[in-house]
Amino acid sequence: MMPGNRLSRRSLLGKSLKAAAALGALTIVPRHVLGGPAYVSPTEMLTHAVIGVGGMGSGHIDYARGDAGAKLLAVCDVDAGHLAAAVKKAGDACKGYKDFREVLDRGDINIVHIATPPHWHALISIAAAQAGCDIWCEKPMTRTIGEGQPVIDAVQRYGRMFRLNTWFRLYSGFYGFGTEVRPIKQLVESGLLGWPLTVRVSRFTGFDWKTSMWSGRTDLVPEPVPAGFDYDFWLGPAPYKPYHPHRTHGSFRGYWDYDGGGLADMGQHYLDPVQYFLGKDDTSPVEIEAWAPWPPHDDAVKLWRRVEMKYADGCRIILESCEWGKNETEGQPYIEGPKGKVYPGMRTDPPALAQALRTLPPPAPQVSDFNVSVRTRKKFGLNEVNGNRSNLLVHLANAAIRTGRKLRFDPVALRFIGDEYANRLVDQPMRAPWRL
Repeated sequence: MMPGNRLSRRSLLGKSLKAAAALGALTIVPRHVLGGPAYVSPTEMLTHAVIGVGGMGSGHIDYARGDAGAKLLAVCDVDAGHLAAAVKKAGDACKGYKDFREVLDRGDINIVHIATPPHWHALISIAAAQAGCDIWCEKPMTRTIGEGQPVIDAVQRYGRMFRLNTWFRLYSGFYGFGTEVRPIKQLVESGLLGWPLTVRVSRFTGFDWKTSMWSGRTDLVPEPVPAGFDYDFWLGPAPYKPYHPHRTHGSFRGYWDYDGGGLADMGQHYLDPVQYFLGKDDTSPVEIEAWAPWPPHDDAVKLWRRVEMKYADGCRIILESCEWGKNETEGQPYIEGPKGKVYPGMRTDPPALAQALRTLPPPAPQVSDFNVSVRTRKKFGLNEVNGNRSNLLVHLANAAIRTGRKLRFDPVALRFIGDEYANRLVDQPMRAPWRL
């Protein structure tokens, strides 16, 4: 999946192991040579590397430095200014790199944090799994629908642990509802609301606070690439476009080549808890429809108003951004079934539903500490499998916005039904020589 003919330590390892087998020798190979730390003892210091040290990456540095059981050994960025600041912040024990492959070739990294733009998430996740590293990846998990399964395959083939960096199914308040997700999950599992359910995520949850911020521009005039910034490497698998600062460093989110606007940037925070409490971690919606300006721009992400997604059993998710146009029905978020309705603050209709929570059994426990996942090899609560399903929600929504029509989706084949253009959004080519 990586370019060039550089002989990696993994290919050397393969030749060494074959030779040893031919000799019938009993060889003890250091674990870092075997592609990374397959086992970490409960008392061992966990080693970290952060790839992409701009806005989000700076937070990952803070996390690794603030963990008494962790040691930050490497930071990586293609912007020399970002890298120098990160090395200074990380301290003397940390080394800076421009090429993420050099970080992975160290062989002494337990956990790789991927805080790059999303067009790099799949490639680096797969490479990190191959290198024997556990993975802490920013959202969205991948830039396209088609990149999700290769990441799952690599993580599982190499026995790695994967954490997607949104945690609202696990702890913290669910946006706009004034409660953690746990009591919502209890109420849904009890059947007291009935079935199927409709969940509305509206601007009153704060869902619109980044969507308009991350709109792309259509008036960009090419500018010289700044000194110290490897723009070609930053683009990597993305199509070549002339440099403009608005295409990079934060505002990249407004361009389809690298992300999917505020919906892709923030959508998993809002939608993963919904996927969880609806019990949809193993499936996806089968119908998706959007209300947005037409035609969409082929490069810049623009505003939209509403997206509705329907599952095979009739459950629905309604997303409202209130960015474009007007809908008289837009208002408070809610969860509604045939027998009752839940509003922010766990206000219920009928009120007796809230009282019933005291007697309901708790949801099944989840691993909510990634250190525990790494040390015990138990899957993190939001991992490569269920994380990909909530990742699909934002990409399905964006596909409906970009096509301007109701889409039908096969949640097993992960393809749109009878829509060639929509399926071209599923699998998008990468710029040579990068490939999955």
